[in-house]
Amino acid sequence: MSRIFITGSSMGLGLMAGELLVSQGHQVVLHARNAARADDARSVLPRAEAIVEGDLSTIAGAREVAARVNALGHFDAVIHNAAVGYREGHHLTGDGLPHVFAINTLSAYILTALIGRPGRLVYLSSGMHHHADANLDDILWRKRRWDGSSAYAESKLHDTLLAFAVARLWPKVWSNALEPGWVPTQMGGAGAPDDLDQAHLTQAWLAASDAAGARVTGDYFYHLRPRAPNPQARDAALQDRLIETCAELSGVAFPSA
Repeated sequence: MSRIFITGSSMGLGLMAGELLVSQGHQVVLHARNAARADDARSVLPRAEAIVEGDLSTIAGAREVAARVNALGHFDAVIHNAAVGYREGHHLTGDGLPHVFAINTLSAYILTALIGRPGRLVYLSSGMHHHADANLDDILWRKRRWDGSSAYAESKLHDTLLAFAVARLWPKVWSNALEPGWVPTQMGGAGAPDDLDQAHLTQAWLAASDAAGARVTGDYFYHLRPRAPNPQARDAALQDRLIETCAELSGVAFPSA
């Protein structure tokens, strides 16, 4: 059985994936932004091994979450699920970064770089990433008029770029990305048309399954099946630029192989 850490797992798809993995006999550590959310998650999934608290919207907060995870010991897999949605307004974090970028892109980078290297990494993207541009020249939205939907889509392309960069640079780690579908969670909204019962399955499968289809790296999935990602995600130069940008903004270097 595997030991798995899931970011942003006090509710929604992260918690659903945690429930499924626990039911399969795996050890699961959840993550919640604050104590109130941790209590809510604990009431739903009392069999979780632990719940790490910490706000991923700031660089210091993401660093602290990584330190708390590392204090718990080695993990076989990390699922990068934490995100804010496409309806977000334009507001800046304490570090002066757009909230969507800070949580969806930069915190995933920081946690990837600082958490002790697991055997598997899983990154949640979105179907919206297919029509996005990485816009690495204006990743902080200082030149463009804010558009929450575009910012979200870009961040999910960034997550896919990061997943594929890790697969390329860390050959001993299985690193993949997926889209769960547009489902009726708090983020997706009540009118979302996709199947909620399917939305959490792929990330749990990639994190822990022994099936041949899950024992891969550098792939993109939708409902347990490979799907072609945005072609930009396969661009090694873009992957490297994203890592360099995140390293510069966060002060966290990306570890070598």
